[in-house]
Amino acid sequence: MSLSSLLAVALPGFGLGLSLIVAIGAQNAFVLRQGIRRSHVLVVVLICALSDAVLIALGVAGMGALVDRAPLALTIMRWLGAAFLIGYGILAARRAWHPQTLRAAQQGGGSLASVAATCLAFTWLNPHVYLDTVLLLGSLANAHGPSGRWVFGAGAIVASGVWFTLLGYGARRLSGLFARPLAWRVLDGAIAVTMTAMGIGLLV
Repeated sequence: MSLSSLLAVALPGFGLGLSLIVAIGAQNAFVLRQGIRRSHVLVVVLICALSDAVLIALGVAGMGALVDRAPLALTIMRWLGAAFLIGYGILAARRAWHPQTLRAAQQGGGSLASVAATCLAFTWLNPHVYLDTVLLLGSLANAHGPSGRWVFGAGAIVASGVWFTLLGYGARRLSGLFARPLAWRVLDGAIAVTMTAMGIGLLV
């Protein structure tokens, strides 16, 4: 394939991947909060980007058909994801009642292990991630043929890496705003509503 042909396939993959990832959700809210707190940002960005890369690659390889034929697995994952999101929403609501300044939040940013585990849960316990990456992106990628599907998938993977890097490290520019407890109260309140609503949405 020529360079122009590669770009003609990769750019739509980049655009679609970005449009699916940028939407406000549990994972993005978590990355934003960690970025503002400057707590293990590199680890969070790598986990999110690499997880997306694995899921997109599985979709391009044709795993979407297998996932679509496993309704029980998706149901179990839906209930686990709902429980996790609602639980995290409750914790965020509690933080909203007792907001901290940025300095206090940085000091209590959580251990590397706990942050990594939480980030992995946000990624792998969310059924929507599988629908977006494995099923949707995978099926659209396979429409480009045996060679073009991997170029399309590569574009989506690059979009994921770019977005999470910008979100995680760009959030640091908001550190001045979040030096005030009120800003943390608003952010955690919004996170609580988002997480709880998504968790309830998975159940219904």
